[in-house]
Amino acid sequence: MDWEPTRRSLHGVAELLLAGPQHRATERIELQVAEGGFATVAGPALRVEGAELVTDSARVPLAGRTYADVAAEAGLEAGEPAGVYSGGPGVRPEETITFAADALESLLSAFATGDRALREFAPGSTPVLWPEHFDVAIVLDEVNYGVSPGDGYLGEPYAYVGPFEAREGEFWNAPFGAARPLRDLDGEVTAFFRAGRELL
Repeated sequence: MDWEPTRRSLHGVAELLLAGPQHRATERIELQVAEGGFATVAGPALRVEGAELVTDSARVPLAGRTYADVAAEAGLEAGEPAGVYSGGPGVRPEETITFAADALESLLSAFATGDRALREFAPGSTPVLWPEHFDVAIVLDEVNYGVSPGDGYLGEPYAYVGPFEAREGEFWNAPFGAARPLRDLDGEVTAFFRAGRELL
């Protein structure tokens, strides 16, 4: 499956159409996993549900349109959270949103899987979907736990355990700690997080 075009477009939606407007209204950038996709946590009530941007008053199709056009129809200004971070996806408002249906479903499912696993693993923590790296994650005792939809390290959805200090050993197979493709975990994402915590 070619994840990259859909992942880049979805990342752009998270940054330009949710996190940017939210930041301009509230100075917060974090997002949350929601039914069928993800959503803002404060300010304007915006969410992605499948291939649509949902506001209080409209459902706006995303695919095949520019971010600027979608924003205009939704009554928003498309743009990243200015000056907050560097190294985002580099998507511009005039780019066209491109979704492959199977990739979109898999990516949104990966976020839902990650959110459930993190809540089961650490009930006292609230998972955050970060618009910069586009992963759903928590930090617990100086360790990052999360699920990524894929990136330059691994091009498909994966779970990770990333201690602030490097570790050595068979479990730690990634430059940032440990990573496993979701397809290899067979639903045992929580068990992977627990295994990492036990080793730490």
